Amino acid sequence: MIKQSVICFSLCFLVACAASDSSPDPADSVVSNAGSDCISESSIRDYTVLDESNLIVRESRSRAYHVELTRPAYGLRSSWQLGFRSSAGRICGGTSDIIVVDGSLGGSSFDRTIRIRSIRRLSPEDEEDLLIRFGKKEPEIEQPRQPEAIEGAEVEELD
Repeated sequence: MIKQSVICFSLCFLVACAASDSSPDPADSVVSNAGSDCISESSIRDYTVLDESNLIVRESRSRAYHVELTRPAYGLRSSWQLGFRSSAGRICGGTSDIIVVDGSLGGSSFDRTIRIRSIRRLSPEDEEDLLIRFGKKEPEIEQPRQPEAIEGAEVEELD
């Protein structure tokens, strides 16, 4: 009888532990921000939505950053508002969140919080490449160069 009680108690304990395990969404897991740039929360002035998981964020010093989210934020392009949340006042990949505020017809709103995977500072060329890659800007069409005539490079015909 004691042996059965111990086994029953052990099984109940294991079942209780398994039931209380609330695994976080793997997409929202903390991502290492090693090598990632950060943005001061108070300096953010503008953003451009590239797709459901990518943004270009501009700060007050005219710097641009590519912000990649851990999972798609469906409706990001049509959201009414976008906010950033950080515990230290600096928005960094892996430790900060983006808050997407969706408006509805009834006047209430629905907020979704999504973890930021990475932030990378962009050069003007990188920013233009991203805008072209995501279809936000047309590439400039370069006119093909006309071959230059080089003096003394005539072709001789041999008999």
